[in-house]
Amino acid sequence: MSLDGTYDDANIFAKIVRGEIPSARVFEDDDVLAFMDAFPQAKGHCLVISKTSKARNLLDVEPEVLVKVMAAVQRLTRAARKALKPDGIVVTQFNGAPAGQTIFHLHFHVIPRWEGEALGRHGGGMADPAELQALAGRIKAALD
Repeated sequence: MSLDGTYDDANIFAKIVRGEIPSARVFEDDDVLAFMDAFPQAKGHCLVISKTSKARNLLDVEPEVLVKVMAAVQRLTRAARKALKPDGIVVTQFNGAPAGQTIFHLHFHVIPRWEGEALGRHGGGMADPAELQALAGRIKAALD
């Protein structure tokens, strides 16, 4: 899929926002939702999305929405650090299929990393929902 296109209201993140698909939510407000990635690349891998924008990628997003999303990314990154004590944290975002984007709803990945542990494949195996809920609880408890 190219960088341009029409937003699909049936994408999985839109369904999560509407409550049609369950997720292990870490936090949300009127504008932003942070939740555990069901196909994590590492323990504690979270996603941050806008609940209001129909942006498919960083090139589409309204600046006022991006400010709110990025503030949430920082908040989540700090909480993941406090809760999980990783050696590092990757914050990433993909634009277009050739760049690795698989869901065309703007989203940011927050991926804790530990030295000596390999990063899993993007979109790899599905995690145990109970483990995701437990991790979400740990990160939620560390929110400032």
